[in-house]
Amino acid sequence: MEKSLTFAMIKPDAFKNDYTSEILFEILKAGFKLRAIKITLLTLEKAEQFYSEHRGKEFFERLTCFMSSGPVMALILEKPDAVNEFRKLIGKTDPAEAQEGTIRKKYGTTTSQNAVHGSDSVEHAEREWGFFFSRREIH
Repeated sequence: MEKSLTFAMIKPDAFKNDYTSEILFEILKAGFKLRAIKITLLTLEKAEQFYSEHRGKEFFERLTCFMSSGPVMALILEKPDAVNEFRKLIGKTDPAEAQEGTIRKKYGTTTSQNAVHGSDSVEHAEREWGFFFSRREIH
């Protein structure tokens, strides 16, 4: 199968709880290759831009405030069927419903503070990594 790319982000709660290294190790151990990586801070305005598709939903303000509360690690990952494979690795959005052994089950606590973000489609992955990376930063 042809290799493909996806976008992932390790969230502020993982940094706060010092899980960042463990999560990154699990991603690499699962066979994903890093094509770009960056640690950054999102302002509230930038978090609102990134999650603009959710504007108007009841969780939007809570999510954007949380995502601007500390550092994030943005990642472009490569693996065959990368989007679906990463979604399997991280588990359901709600850690309480996530399958045992998934990243969100191990490191997440709530639907917002679930340690990682993973794109849900190739189209969203391209838009999301474009938010964080220029072409010259992708290897």
